[in-house]
Amino acid sequence: MTTTKIASCLLCEASCGILVSDESGQISKVRGDSEDVMSRGFVCPKVIGMKDLYEDPDRLRKPLVRTSSGAFRETSYEEAERLAAEGLKRIRDEHGPNALAVYQGNPTAHNLGLLSLGQVVLRNLGTQNLYSASSADQVPQMLAAELMFGNPFLIPVPDLDRTNFLLVLGANPVVSNGSLMTAPDMKRRLLAIKERGGKVVVVDPRRSETAELASEHIFLRPASDPYLLLGLLHVLLIEQGLERPAEVWRGFEQLKELVRACSLARASEETGIPVETIRRLASEFNAAERAAAYGRVGMCHQRSGTLAAWLLTALNVVSGNLDREGGAMFTTPAVEVTKLAAILGLKGHGRFKSRVRGLAEVSGELPIATLADEIETAGEGQVRALLTVAGNPVLSAPNGPRLDRALATLDFMVCVDSYVNETTRHASVILPAVSPLERSHYDIAINAFAVRNVAKYVPAPIPSSGKQDWELLLRLGLGLRLPKQGAGGTVASWLYRLGSQLGPEGLLDVLLRLGPHGVRGRGLTLAELRKHPHGLDLGALEPRLPGILETKDKQAQLAPREFLREAYRVLAQRRAQPGDSLLLIGRRHLRSNNSWMHNSQALVKGPPRCTLLMHPTDASERGLLSGTVVEVRSRVGAVQVPLELSDEVMRGVVSLPHGFGHSRPGTRMKVAEAHAGVSLNDLTDDQELDELSGNAAFSGIPVSVTQFATVARPLGESAPAHA
Repeated sequence: MTTTKIASCLLCEASCGILVSDESGQISKVRGDSEDVMSRGFVCPKVIGMKDLYEDPDRLRKPLVRTSSGAFRETSYEEAERLAAEGLKRIRDEHGPNALAVYQGNPTAHNLGLLSLGQVVLRNLGTQNLYSASSADQVPQMLAAELMFGNPFLIPVPDLDRTNFLLVLGANPVVSNGSLMTAPDMKRRLLAIKERGGKVVVVDPRRSETAELASEHIFLRPASDPYLLLGLLHVLLIEQGLERPAEVWRGFEQLKELVRACSLARASEETGIPVETIRRLASEFNAAERAAAYGRVGMCHQRSGTLAAWLLTALNVVSGNLDREGGAMFTTPAVEVTKLAAILGLKGHGRFKSRVRGLAEVSGELPIATLADEIETAGEGQVRALLTVAGNPVLSAPNGPRLDRALATLDFMVCVDSYVNETTRHASVILPAVSPLERSHYDIAINAFAVRNVAKYVPAPIPSSGKQDWELLLRLGLGLRLPKQGAGGTVASWLYRLGSQLGPEGLLDVLLRLGPHGVRGRGLTLAELRKHPHGLDLGALEPRLPGILETKDKQAQLAPREFLREAYRVLAQRRAQPGDSLLLIGRRHLRSNNSWMHNSQALVKGPPRCTLLMHPTDASERGLLSGTVVEVRSRVGAVQVPLELSDEVMRGVVSLPHGFGHSRPGTRMKVAEAHAGVSLNDLTDDQELDELSGNAAFSGIPVSVTQFATVARPLGESAPAHA
């Protein structure tokens, strides 16, 4: 007998609706849900990963604990939970609360339990050593939103389906299906812009999949986005003399003076884009009936990532395209993430600093780039224990080998994770949770950045065979005798007690009722959502300023003092020329959003993806041939990887994909190990950070590339392990 259940694919931010067919207890098929309110039947090749993840024999079904011999042994949840709580409590009691650190990976954003009750637990542990994938991803945009609008989650998204001109910087939405811009079937949406007479322009050091279908692609020198944005603003404010925006904005004159200080010649010199191209791009953007500028990970991955995020929003503002139809707009999600952020202590920045390097927190978290410092440096507050949740920072944090070595020195480590991977292999206790198909779901975070207001709740399509992530964290919290007064304060402690009784669904119902579509709107409740399993369309994005502003004076800040100060400092310097060095950038593949996807045979099959892309002219100058193995060396390390020649990268730039590097001993991911590749983050530098936010500056890392193996290899053959 075959039954079909409605679900959501949780492998990327698109969160496409899917149908899961179960035949005699086995998943027979996973396909797109044509009635889904947002995706309308679209799915990408990653969807097979939902089935593969559920069936993966390497996925842990029972907890593991470290024995005195150093090996893992299986045990019961009861024993593992007790040992985990005892070990963490011992470290905290002996060395203080900051001796315990927490790291969360990005799958947290796709998990109802972790985003609700899980956050309440983790943010009431009493430690300042909270880390997550955010500071390797999006913190510059969060800090820009905090200082401009008063809340880190007031990040505008392009009104994609109504715009006539989309400018894309440092993003590849055809592969990501949007990031901080939830939009399934991105290719169709972008082509629709062109079909209605509009234009899509991609500015990127690589001619990405998005650039291939865009109206125009412009090469940009890595990590020079702020200079391009200053150049565009210079054209609009100085040459064309655009007038002050609405009175809700403060700081127009200060922004204008900054823009005046960056000439078009300087912008061209820094970016490698001709002056006339910058001038034309600015004019076309401003002349469009409805336009939106959008930037993402590549924009954030540089030493001036926050400046880029700020100036991108400023471009939307001064061109009259912020908070208007077809421009960059704010969502009205059924669960108000901005209010939840305030409750959990995520609103704010600079309230404390890291012990070793003095890096400021943003939204209650410290930069992941400094975790190794906190583990290695002795003294009061030294991190001696670590709790990780759904994350693999050895592969995702800068200078991964250093963090890898640091993790091996910890006194105790607990991982809530389903695999023995490059990070969890160091654990004292591993507590596995069920697969995504075994848990209910509502997109608390993702819907906050959707290009249309929607809400969808789905019960677990497959009966649970183990423990939920939030259950494991709750029991850890009880073992640690929480709730304690944490960064979230007494409200969070109250929410902890309430959540312990209600569970994630109960908390979700409360949040829905308190949201803008709840008692203040159409009366949306969890019971109502259950009646609409394909989701509810809550309408197109609408103008929301000034009502949503959370700044003290209820005005939006166009030129925050911190940003101006940093911008003038950057302008006073000249970027060092790389000489014979090449500049390293990352890239993302459609089938490998996260490192654990590499354990799906269906997602890793085909041509090898972990290759170094290099322009043919750069290779010729160095005597390098396609298919040979080259050594890529940065300040912090070296890797050996097959070379692939392509003019999709600009001259002077090389590119490696992220998420690979599965050659470290002690892991239990057979498919990934057979397609090991090398880790981009064996080369990225933990000393290279965005000056304002502490976000890791992964892009534009100087590297040398030399011949390693003179005999050409087929590109499908594995390269040697990392150095």
